Amino acid sequence: MRELTRITADPEVMGGKPCIRGLRVTVGTVVGLVASGHSAAEILQLYPYLEEDDIREALAYAAWRAEEIEIPLNPS
Repeated sequence: MRELTRITADPEVMGGKPCIRGLRVTVGTVVGLVASGHSAAEILQLYPYLEEDDIREALAYAAWRAEEIEIPLNPS
């Protein structure tokens, strides 16, 4: 997978949730808008400071996270 350069996570911004370029727009917000049927053009109209590459990278990040494998920890 290529490096994701537009996704940031800062505890001081949106509680550390993955955001787009340090802005107060989370990956979850963008992915949710796409999932609910909004086009890239509509999202860019709602958030004019975003770019099409931001939307693509948010989707790539979400797909990568969905494929992660979580290994349960053994209780000590």
